[in-house]
Amino acid sequence: MRYNICSRTWDQGERPVHLTSISQGQYSISDDPDAVITTVLGSCVAACIRDPKRGVGGMNHFVLPESPTPLSEQDDPSRYGSYLMQRLVDGLLEAGANPHCLEAMVFGGASPGDSFYNVGAHNVAFAEGFLADRGIEIVDSICGGRSGCKVEYWPASGKLIHTPLGKYGKA
Repeated sequence: MRYNICSRTWDQGERPVHLTSISQGQYSISDDPDAVITTVLGSCVAACIRDPKRGVGGMNHFVLPESPTPLSEQDDPSRYGSYLMQRLVDGLLEAGANPHCLEAMVFGGASPGDSFYNVGAHNVAFAEGFLADRGIEIVDSICGGRSGCKVEYWPASGKLIHTPLGKYGKA
């Protein structure tokens, strides 16, 4: 279990709850049944990937699909799906997940206004393509819309709460 981002624990009746809040360019992985990973999305995308047989999963939060130019050593790759999607999968495998049992859920990709370059749609297309290329089935997806959402994910069980934000949200 990794609580390396913004984490806190509180007692929720009989059991403590371990909440990890991730933001742009971050990911978290856990096999703790009391762990919840949460994020808030607009045009960004979060992929929740897990191995249901091993009870390990994680979530990432990326800003853009890929860098438009080659990255230098000084550049931070963590804002890109091309980096964070692979880091999440690699981290799950290191945590004991079976690559043939992985399943995914994809959220975000809103387009709050009319835009020539709809970054949200490009982010969603990248995540879907990445997962398809690796044979990872998407079991749930709520993407697009005009406003953001909050995602709360229990990686060990796969439970997820998707809360639309704003008057244009869609569930």
